[in-house]
Amino acid sequence: MDATGPSAAGGTARRRLCVYNGGFLRDRRLRRILSLAGYDIRLGRPGPQDLVGIWGDSPTAHRGRRAAARHGVGLLRVEDAFLRSLHPGRRGDPPLGLSLDLRGVHFDAGQPSDLETLLASHALDDTALLDRARAVIARLAAAHLTKYSAVDPALPLPDPGYVVVIDQTREDASVRASRADRARFVEMLAFAQEEHPGARVLIKTHPETAQGFRPGHFGPEDTNDRIQLLSDPVSPWALFEGAVGVYTVSSQLGFEAILAGHRPRVFGQPFYAGWGLTVDDAPVARRERRLTRAQLVAAALILYPTWYDPFADALCEVERVLDILEAQARAWRQDRHGWVAGGMRLWKRPALNRVFGGERRILFEDDAARARATGRPRMVWAGKAGPGDEDAALVEDGFLRSRGLGAGLVPPLSLVVDDLGIYYDPARPSRLERLIALRETLRPDQALRAERLIASVTGLGVTKYNLGGARPDLPKGRRILVPGQVEDDASILRGTGAVRTNFSLLQATREANPDCVLLYKPHPDVEAGLRAGEIRAEGLADVVLADVDTGWLLGQVDEVWTMTSGLGFEALLRGLRVTTLGVPFYAGWGLTTDLAPPLARRSARPTLAGLVHATLIDYPRYHDPVTNRPCPVEVAVARLASGAVPRPGPLLRALSKVQGALATHAHLWR
Repeated sequence: MDATGPSAAGGTARRRLCVYNGGFLRDRRLRRILSLAGYDIRLGRPGPQDLVGIWGDSPTAHRGRRAAARHGVGLLRVEDAFLRSLHPGRRGDPPLGLSLDLRGVHFDAGQPSDLETLLASHALDDTALLDRARAVIARLAAAHLTKYSAVDPALPLPDPGYVVVIDQTREDASVRASRADRARFVEMLAFAQEEHPGARVLIKTHPETAQGFRPGHFGPEDTNDRIQLLSDPVSPWALFEGAVGVYTVSSQLGFEAILAGHRPRVFGQPFYAGWGLTVDDAPVARRERRLTRAQLVAAALILYPTWYDPFADALCEVERVLDILEAQARAWRQDRHGWVAGGMRLWKRPALNRVFGGERRILFEDDAARARATGRPRMVWAGKAGPGDEDAALVEDGFLRSRGLGAGLVPPLSLVVDDLGIYYDPARPSRLERLIALRETLRPDQALRAERLIASVTGLGVTKYNLGGARPDLPKGRRILVPGQVEDDASILRGTGAVRTNFSLLQATREANPDCVLLYKPHPDVEAGLRAGEIRAEGLADVVLADVDTGWLLGQVDEVWTMTSGLGFEALLRGLRVTTLGVPFYAGWGLTTDLAPPLARRSARPTLAGLVHATLIDYPRYHDPVTNRPCPVEVAVARLASGAVPRPGPLLRALSKVQGALATHAHLWR
């Protein structure tokens, strides 16, 4: 980055920023990002070393410009970054990044901005930088991310072959900077029709217009049998896929059209025009360089903005913002119509509403007919699903769950919602199976993220329940860990064959490994007296490990033998050999030694990174207990490691004890 550019402030001494707009004082996110970037917001007269901060070309910006001119100090022009948030700011959604520009405003070609200077003079030839840029484009397209990412790729679009004309809000600063008005937009619409005779024309309405915040330049009066307004929150990536032409004045969607492979016709002078990637109706004479899409993205999304991670309360790179937006957009897309849920115990319902009720509160209804009558999509707790629930998505705990047991009524940080089956039932395909097969091939950025996640999980000692515990001395020799399971658990009932009890598992392991040291670890729910599965392991096991730190233990053994335990997956993360006697989700992909009959449909051969990407990144939903927001897996790992996670209150703890007593009583009377 140029030494005078926006990133320079973050690495130098703090600088006073005098402001004359109340928004700088009221907006906590804005203040925080500026503070982290090295600016102290102040009121009053600027000193010789100070700057004046203004918001782009807002109606109050003239105050700051006058003050800066009067006192002979520089201006810092602040604007939203190009990947702003899930919803527009007028809906109260704070930004995930800012552009901090000392030269100009990126949308106003009247004078060069820091962004234009980057595009014109930065070498933009570093291989690592351009690889990052290409990965950013791929992630934006795959996750259908845009400036406001509350878009739904599943919404229907007309048959391909249409032209997209992009509307913008009236009096938008970028429209004014391009000296455009209603007549200019009408002229653009005429060009679109003339240059594509016979093609349908879709006028893409701005999200703020569609949501009633600000009017646009087009309305119903501009439509006819060939022209239609498109105000639904469709994905721009899906929209551009079927387009034969894209027309814009200065909308950021023009930038995204370039990334989608188009060469849009531009009637204004936005930052992305003039570099050989657009057809320019009003060219900027000084922009003579020819850039690639990757170079444009490297400058506009990697080098120029100041990005913010609200979970870590720290500045970050664009890749973390993509992680965050992917998690938030996925939650919005799945939850936007609301859910009706069945088979959910009372204690689980508050946690389910936190995770899946962010858009609309969940309706709880166990009667399938009444649930369908609501018109909402259905979800059912997987273990409670039965005949008649084939149309419902199944819900279960995720693989990085909590610091404490589900049977102990500890709320989860992660849940899975599966529209095909459920991961522990091999009798039918699950969404996880599809994802694992899809991740047989990973892009370099996906492999890197998965590998970093593996290192983080194993380095921090994070497991499913994170109970901690003792670290006893262990016998020397080749150690095989045999994890006990809850014997009436659905994964045992549905995912095992001849070996389906803890005793038979231990027996089979000893027969196959007569000279090894067998370490038997009872399941935590069984240890706590909450579920069935207690056995007398002495005589078969060399050591029975009660109340032991699982993360530590996995670092002390050479191998794991299991029926279907998730601990086998955790062992794979740590590079251990894993033998399965059942059919857990991680078996059959070439990463384990499988003694049960294989599933023919599991023919893909992903790497460990591919398995991890599908299992821990793609499949579960994570919810941050600190911010009460959907979050990426990396945040969940950090919370589990730090202990900043929910715990059951006194009522739930009492209920857990009653539940455990009932489970023990039922087991004794079998």
